[in-house]
Amino acid sequence: MNKTLLTLAFLATISFGRAQTDTLAIDTSWKTLYRAVPEKINDLVHTKLDAKFDYNKSQLIGKAWLTLQPHFDPVNTLVLDAKGMDIKQVALVKSSGNQTLKYKYDGWLLTITLDKTYKRNEKYSVFIDYIAKPNDLKAKGSEAIKDAKGLYFINPKGEEKNKPTQIWTQGETEGTSVWLPIIDKPNQKCTEEITMTVPDKYVTLSNGKLVSQKKNSDGTRTDSWKMDLPHSPYLFFMGVGDYAVIKDKYKNIDVDYYVEKEYAGVAKKIFGLTPQMIAYFEKLTGVPYPWNKYAQITGKDYVSGAMENTTSTLHSDAAQADARELVDGNEWETTIAHELFHQWFGDYVTAKSWSNLTVNESFADYSEYLWLEHQYGLDKAGEDNIDQMEAYTGSAAQEEKHLVRYYYADKEDMFDLVSYQKGGRVLHMLRKAVGDSAFFKALNLYLNTNKFSNADAGQLRLAMEAVSGKDLNWFFNQWYYGSGHPKLDISYKYDDAAKKAIVTINQTQDGNVFKLPIAIDVYNGSTKQRREVWLQNKVDTFVFPYKTKPDLINVDAEKYTLCEKNDHKTLENYTFQYKNAQNYADRREALAASIRMQQQINAMALMESGLHDPYAGLRKMVLDSLDFRNQTVQKSFEPAIAELAKSEKNPKVKGKALELLGYYKNSNYLGVFKNNLGDSSYSVAGAALFSYTILDQSGGLAAAKEMVAQPSKGKLAESICIILMSLAGEEEFDNIAKTYSVLSGQEKLDAIDAFASFLVRTQNTEKVKQGVDLITDYRDHMAARNKDEIIPIINNVILKGIATQKAATKSGSSNAVEIQKQIDYINEKIQK
Repeated sequence: MNKTLLTLAFLATISFGRAQTDTLAIDTSWKTLYRAVPEKINDLVHTKLDAKFDYNKSQLIGKAWLTLQPHFDPVNTLVLDAKGMDIKQVALVKSSGNQTLKYKYDGWLLTITLDKTYKRNEKYSVFIDYIAKPNDLKAKGSEAIKDAKGLYFINPKGEEKNKPTQIWTQGETEGTSVWLPIIDKPNQKCTEEITMTVPDKYVTLSNGKLVSQKKNSDGTRTDSWKMDLPHSPYLFFMGVGDYAVIKDKYKNIDVDYYVEKEYAGVAKKIFGLTPQMIAYFEKLTGVPYPWNKYAQITGKDYVSGAMENTTSTLHSDAAQADARELVDGNEWETTIAHELFHQWFGDYVTAKSWSNLTVNESFADYSEYLWLEHQYGLDKAGEDNIDQMEAYTGSAAQEEKHLVRYYYADKEDMFDLVSYQKGGRVLHMLRKAVGDSAFFKALNLYLNTNKFSNADAGQLRLAMEAVSGKDLNWFFNQWYYGSGHPKLDISYKYDDAAKKAIVTINQTQDGNVFKLPIAIDVYNGSTKQRREVWLQNKVDTFVFPYKTKPDLINVDAEKYTLCEKNDHKTLENYTFQYKNAQNYADRREALAASIRMQQQINAMALMESGLHDPYAGLRKMVLDSLDFRNQTVQKSFEPAIAELAKSEKNPKVKGKALELLGYYKNSNYLGVFKNNLGDSSYSVAGAALFSYTILDQSGGLAAAKEMVAQPSKGKLAESICIILMSLAGEEEFDNIAKTYSVLSGQEKLDAIDAFASFLVRTQNTEKVKQGVDLITDYRDHMAARNKDEIIPIINNVILKGIATQKAATKSGSSNAVEIQKQIDYINEKIQK
């Protein structure tokens, strides 16, 4: 499961929304409730499902056959998870015919009395006739999985224009039991068959191979899928819809991409690196891809980022980018790698319980780094590593959580920055602790030892120790079974008389002191000496003799350590570090220091060096950080920004440069902006349009009106939308509403104020209502994904702001009656 987060800017904007609940009593009883690995009483052996779908009622009409056997002790009862179903019949399957069985059902658990007591290794099969009603079920989601209905009917009656009709499932954590009676625990594994009867115009996807298709006389078709290798119920999958299926191959393995038909032409540009990823992950792990096919499918209105269903990964429709978006880069590439690596870590070997989710998610998270390192080099991978580290360290609420957590309020709470981002960084340190060769050899041992079964962090430790020959209890105890991370205050003292440099490292975090192997590089000019040391105390001091005072002492020289650092280097130290230490983290750290001090001439000089850095991400970082409120900064950087706007090859860097160049309001740049209006990159074209409009409002408005007729997304759509909202009249409402509706993420957030201001100026009541509906749809969309913080922002700031400004214009207006209708409608929508 890939976890998608709102941007930090968005979180900062809405953070006050939770303040109202901070004083409420919080239930902490879960802190004493040990979350054991689920007890195995019966073992699933094989599952067979015959599924038909009632599109009008959004229900599944199911017939299920489950083959089981006692795990160890004899059994005469079977308990299945079955959430919110109508149970029609339960029977024992016999060669002579089904034998009805007695059962009890409370809406969540189906307790079946068997016909006799079964002994270990004695198989039996039960039949269940039922109706699944996912829309009637109320279930809690999580940060990673925003809803838990298990089975989703998207636009089932075709009533919503421009939205496809689809069915897809989401099993993690225990959502499969919404649509299939099952023992819905991660430590169960079985083979599986799923048969789906669907309208003949749709395609289907499930685990394993498609073994048969049969056209029926009523215009439907029955597809049968078979999974011959065991996997856990939360990885079972069904997908149905009007997809284009793009075929690909890795050796003799089918690799298919299911996308909405308008994206058929770019499907391979989105997903086409998958065969190379499979080859690379096979090489890393030494384990051939374990399954007989790999398909990827997109889901409209999907409740998460993506999900690693065995052989059939489901992606959010956000994965679907058009050709111009892909010019800016495939933002979904790391998610594709993440879910693919789960086919080994999560599907082939599965966590024994949600407490040990780390053996699934930390590996998938770290696979993003591994793929970037392989495909694009250490700068790109280094950027990912630091971004993920800062996402975790930037959330104080995560610090008290253990990576392996046997105490939690709800299993959904395990899907957080600890299980993902922290876990991935811990693996990065473990790789360093044992060495590359031992690390990947140990992964091979771990996978082969536990294949088609379940494991926990303890078994990972044993594999690492067996290969490396090292005792790693100290590492696992502090990183897997402990909480928090080191916070290092690093200070330097140079004693020229004694010719000694003294480095003092103070661990300032509350709680345990961490044991850390760490590299310290001492630079004298181009000469570098590395010292490998250990931090083991609250305060550690290291003394380095010198003949000439060092130009730089670089603590944590390889930047492997998961920590926060308050490093008391001088600007001169950082300047030397940028020029000489060279790796991505060193350069980023130095540039970040110069950004904090950018009012200083020397800091600006270092930042300007950053604008010429070989890695585009660092060039963009500097551009993003320029403080144009400081006139000296703005003036000093104009030549460099102008040069980037003209000659930069990376579209995101060029787009940012074009955007900043507009703030100079210099007519000499008008040609630069006009020349980039037709650029293939949305980022470049959008920034050029925005800056062009600053200099020439009528020309910019005309260009925006022309562009709005063409497909646009991202920065271009945002710029068109804001320009039309700001400069056009009510006659452009339909174009504005259309363009605003396709915005998403940060662009939608950035445009909401301008859209609200446009609605204040809009006189037509029906148009105001349509615009308010777009805002409240966004509000409700976010609320459905457990982002309750957005509700007070939309209601109390945006909507009430529109109503207040409308009220101020009502007095004496000839349109007063209509304005009051608009205000009443806004207030009604706020109440909803």
